[in-house]
Amino acid sequence: HRATLRDRQPSTLTFTPTDNLESPINLNMFLDCVGGSRRTWREPTLRTCRKIPEVLPEVLIARYREGETNAVSLLHQLADIFQFQLELKETVTTGNIQGLYFAFCVVIDGVEYRTGMGIRKKDARLKAAQLALEELLPTLESLKSPLPEAPALPPPLPVKDESSISDVHPCGAIHGNSGFPYDSLTFLTAAVIVAGSSCQCEVVALGTGNFNTKEGASSNGRLVHDSHAVVAARRSLMRFLYRHLRMFFSKNASMREQSIFQQNNNSSLLSLKSDITLHLYMNKLPKGAAQIPFKLRMNPLSILAWQVNTEISLHLSVEGKVFSVFSPALDHSGSKVVSMSTTDKITQWQVLGYQGALLSHFIEPIYVQNILIGDTDCSEIRGMEIAVSQRVEGITSQLPMFYCMIRPHISLVPPMAMNSPGSSQLTYSINWSEGDSSLEVVDGLEGKTIDESPFKSSSALASRLCKAAMLQRFRLVAKEAEREDLLTTSSYREAKKMAKPYQEAKNVLRAYLLQQGFGSWLDKVWLPDNFTM
Repeated sequence: HRATLRDRQPSTLTFTPTDNLESPINLNMFLDCVGGSRRTWREPTLRTCRKIPEVLPEVLIARYREGETNAVSLLHQLADIFQFQLELKETVTTGNIQGLYFAFCVVIDGVEYRTGMGIRKKDARLKAAQLALEELLPTLESLKSPLPEAPALPPPLPVKDESSISDVHPCGAIHGNSGFPYDSLTFLTAAVIVAGSSCQCEVVALGTGNFNTKEGASSNGRLVHDSHAVVAARRSLMRFLYRHLRMFFSKNASMREQSIFQQNNNSSLLSLKSDITLHLYMNKLPKGAAQIPFKLRMNPLSILAWQVNTEISLHLSVEGKVFSVFSPALDHSGSKVVSMSTTDKITQWQVLGYQGALLSHFIEPIYVQNILIGDTDCSEIRGMEIAVSQRVEGITSQLPMFYCMIRPHISLVPPMAMNSPGSSQLTYSINWSEGDSSLEVVDGLEGKTIDESPFKSSSALASRLCKAAMLQRFRLVAKEAEREDLLTTSSYREAKKMAKPYQEAKNVLRAYLLQQGFGSWLDKVWLPDNFTM
């Protein structure tokens, strides 16, 4: 069975700082428990009114609740007031429904709500509208004012008026280090685990940075070629996953119980425990197609078609600058290191999973359910939604088992780490994951740990995020899992290629993006991954 987009809707998170420097970052999760199981539905991005409505929203809602107007009419009225994009889309019936039924779902700003069914199309549309309003009205009624005076911006998620995020672990730990380069927080990404019925939240991985190395490709896997915040956070998350795999395969029953993994009854792969979800926080809107200009989304007929294609296409990061793969200004022939844009990488991970090829030997794909953007310079996230989700809609049916496209709920939230003026030139990248006793600071241009880093693996200054370190962790887990087939691999590249379903999914994704007109994914032929331990 493969989960559909509507099967796996993400929940909504709110970051809440605490006063305890030693406690992890807390978040408040708003959950809608249906039939005793956790099942959540995303809220639309509500914009402020562009004009004062003739009838206030609360009056329209009251009329609907009293039966004076129907659900379809109310949705159209609210769409006009709040200026969100509304669509009643015909879809397929859900469950084992016998007989001839029509099915519709409401789509608000690209977010699909539950499917309504009926013998007539009119009945199906009405039911779909009613189901959408069940989720939408509590959000509308919770707004303090239906007519805010601010410009047209999505309302921020509520954050308690307490200490700043810089006082909270691990950000507090960062600022607590003497001589630490605070300006490295300009680009910060954190991975958050939510667990248990109490929805306890914990930051488990963190990364900062904004550079590729200026050095050539490393033949021994001991250079970090990409030190952008999202990449550093994701590789820190992978270290966290390796740590919990070792706990799972431990002969110590207590450690095994504390692992976030469980055995999947339907396969030999492990999966996250059912009450654990993964979420991502970024304090900058990622570079690439997510930053598509507002006018291209709102009025595409007013500009040339090629400009639209260029903006939503795949992008490359070349020496600190980002170019569309279709841009005539793109020339990376003289660059030693080129990478896909941060937006494109997130798009890929929402299809292939954040675990990567090596970890996919042991676990099912792991996806992010919520992406929170704490960027003070960002007023709306429609471009992010288009880039991360809409470009790969429809790909799930082509993917191998366990892989699917997960549409994350993307929200604007108050910033958790303030951006410092003039800090964009700092080349340092920081990484940390749950269980680390200290931070590691990497010079993004050099691809190595700096001498002053609180953590140094050796005198060679190879980062704990480098590929060689990942291969070493892979071999340790393979040994503890008694996977002799994996221990015979001769190189890093061979170990990745042996992950057949992952490689198949990757090939499907890249072919799909090319077929849809978004361009070709960068083939890293310049990276010599044939190194061994």
